[in-house]
Amino acid sequence: MPEQFTFLDADKPHPLCQLAAEHLQDYLLNPVELKHNFGLNPGQEGTVIGKMFGVLVVRTLRNEIGYLAAFSGKLGGTNHHIKFVPPVFDSLTENNFLNSGMAELNKMNQEICEEGKLKSEGYLDRISTLKTIRRKHSNGLQMELFNNYHFLNQNGETKSLNELFVKASYKNPPAGAGECAGPKLLQYAFQHKMQPLAIAEFWWGQSPKSAQWKHKSFYPCCKEKCAPILAHMLDGITN
Repeated sequence: MPEQFTFLDADKPHPLCQLAAEHLQDYLLNPVELKHNFGLNPGQEGTVIGKMFGVLVVRTLRNEIGYLAAFSGKLGGTNHHIKFVPPVFDSLTENNFLNSGMAELNKMNQEICEEGKLKSEGYLDRISTLKTIRRKHSNGLQMELFNNYHFLNQNGETKSLNELFVKASYKNPPAGAGECAGPKLLQYAFQHKMQPLAIAEFWWGQSPKSAQWKHKSFYPCCKEKCAPILAHMLDGITN
């Protein structure tokens, strides 16, 4: 058992994380429920997209040892799958503020497009005004989205994305912040009074054009999107 909470050590996971990852990878070899093309099965339909997965070894209140699993972002166009923890905030729920906000953005885009086609007198000024309104609306929508992500730590303290990134001297949270596997895993563990012991993330599937990610290779939690979040979530657990 790890003596303290453990990340990767020289790019190698803790042995318990290695076992958990291998168990999860066995499931991913034939993910009928996922409906996602990782680029590993020739002839499979759908856009090929590799994905980062994470495993978190935990101890329950009953002193049982097991692991939780998560994926970064969405999988097969949805946030919820058997065997994986849910998102911190589900932006895909029907009739939420994000859906109505995006519908309004689409309406603005259409108006700008129509003004550009008509080219009637003063159309450039109207387009400029519409673009300013669109930018303000988009920024406000993103800020509201970030305020709906609330992250726990072992002390029961909750902070939003905006609070965490402002404290870390970021101008704004980057796109996709809060959607990585690591924060999802820790959130679920704290919500269910589990003690996190060790964490590891690995890439599954074809690599993107950058070739940075390699199938089944382990990687540390990303700094750009996760460092401020994990600093709060792991407060008192890591030094």
